[in-house]
Amino acid sequence: MTEKTHTFDIVEYLDSEENVQEYFRQVMEDGDSDEIIRALGHIAKARGMMKLANDTGLARESLYRALSEGAKPRFDTIMRVTQALGLKLTIAHG
Repeated sequence: MTEKTHTFDIVEYLDSEENVQEYFRQVMEDGDSDEIIRALGHIAKARGMMKLANDTGLARESLYRALSEGAKPRFDTIMRVTQALGLKLTIAHG
């Protein structure tokens, strides 16, 4: 008997604002820049890359490249994406 499995896709679980906010909060808390970029890509896919492209004024293809694994997007791009997604980058002394 063989078992069927499927690949875990976090995008499937980013179906509410609360889930998105908690996911991004946890990723930001870890502080790994590659994971933050990946998380923004996951959230963008969950919300719709075309909508994000329209909201940021960036080309959809450019967003896919900027938010893909191993990408090193400009800080300006990260700021435009987070603002368009309704996310906040905060700094806390701790």
